[in-house]
Amino acid sequence: MVDLHQEFERSRFFHQGRIDRRSADALVGITAGLTADGKINQLEAEFLKNWIETHLIHLEDPVVNILYHRLANMLSDGVLDENESVELLEILHQFSGIPVGGPQRVSTVSSLPLNDPAPELDWLAKVFLFTGVMAFGPRKDCEALVIERGGVIGNSVSKKVHFLVVGSIGNEQWLHSAYGAKIKKAVELRDSGVPIAIISETHWQQVLFG
Repeated sequence: MVDLHQEFERSRFFHQGRIDRRSADALVGITAGLTADGKINQLEAEFLKNWIETHLIHLEDPVVNILYHRLANMLSDGVLDENESVELLEILHQFSGIPVGGPQRVSTVSSLPLNDPAPELDWLAKVFLFTGVMAFGPRKDCEALVIERGGVIGNSVSKKVHFLVVGSIGNEQWLHSAYGAKIKKAVELRDSGVPIAIISETHWQQVLFG
């Protein structure tokens, strides 16, 4: 299991006195602007990738690198498909700290409504859904691991979903939105008695890799 939490905590990108603070702040502003209309297209994704290459790639910062490599991976075949566009929009909303639907009170990772204690994970025929930015890698890679073990990937939060996995990347500047639409819906279902569990990526990885 790759645990990047401490690396993110030490990241220069999160320190007030870091080098190129203005460029890093500009990146937050750019991502907020690109996502303001609630969608991200290929030209916008290519612009953002090129901007990072020009202004920030030399920082060798973990968070900047994750954003850049996710962009590069999505654009590697020359096409930003619909699923990649949706995932990128979510990543950029979290990066800018502005959740879908506009500004609202944000919540830190520690206050996410995860199941406590974390449940045991069954795979066979169980429905998983991912939300947020996964430290493990692109969402399609995380989904593939579930499918390999006999699990199923859900399309949206519903009574059919057994586990909602919340990506672990987030801190003071890379913010999880205020629970997010998926998490809010999952909490409502859980509170009504539906057996849906909200779990962290850390728990998901621990079960996968020990």
